[in-house]
Amino acid sequence: MSGAGRSVAADNLEDLGWFVMDNLPPQLIPKVAELADGSGSGGDRLALVVGSGRYHDEVVPLIGGLRHQVDRLQLVFLDASTEVLVRRYESTRRRHPFDVDARSGDTLTDVIEAERLALEPLRAEADLLIDTTELNVHQLRGRMLEAFGSIGSETAMRTTVTSFGYKYGLPLDVDLVFDCRFLPNPHWVEELRPQTGLDAAVADYVLEQPVTGAFLARLERLLALILPCYVQEGKSYLTVAFGCTGGRHRSVAIAERMAQTLDRLGHAPAIVHRDIDR
Repeated sequence: MSGAGRSVAADNLEDLGWFVMDNLPPQLIPKVAELADGSGSGGDRLALVVGSGRYHDEVVPLIGGLRHQVDRLQLVFLDASTEVLVRRYESTRRRHPFDVDARSGDTLTDVIEAERLALEPLRAEADLLIDTTELNVHQLRGRMLEAFGSIGSETAMRTTVTSFGYKYGLPLDVDLVFDCRFLPNPHWVEELRPQTGLDAAVADYVLEQPVTGAFLARLERLLALILPCYVQEGKSYLTVAFGCTGGRHRSVAIAERMAQTLDRLGHAPAIVHRDIDR
């Protein structure tokens, strides 16, 4: 149904690593499905998004053929109550795609009910029906993640761990910043000074400090608590930054260890050491 969340659902699939084609004319669907089915990698994660408009009567005849054409086909139909759809369209002030005759005198409710009647055969073919009447955008994302997030290897939230030096300024594109300057500084150990947190001697020096273990344990509990909440709220990118004075020793060692922790928590992160070569 128009206004039931089709665009939001398409964005959710794209975030999950699906290849999404929106507003595809129905006559092209079999050809696109044929090409995708033989494309190998990624062919099982193609989403074809079709609005109602003038195409609704062309879609149903295609469904049977598609079910024989591809190995796995799921038809998802998004619905919502007429009252909610009226409110959504009134708030956007967009013209309803079924409102083709401005001189007909039909109300918005009449137009929505006409669309509902026209789409009933398509709704009956649906493998998955999602009623968005009581769902906000975050809850709809959760439903899409539950239904389609397990296909493929993409995660719902891209996570990055970065280290930096405060003397060069705070990174601008980070979400969480942790100051590691309370830890003993390897810079003042002569044999460690030319090395970095990627070297075993420096990493051991930092990680073996009594306060480091307590810090990492508490930080792991914090991240285990808040990361699922970020995912639930629909966050697509999260960057966790660790800073020390120069960005070469303490922050690097801590960032490397916390990247292992995030990986264990199910968020395989990218690692960036911004200032390690300065």
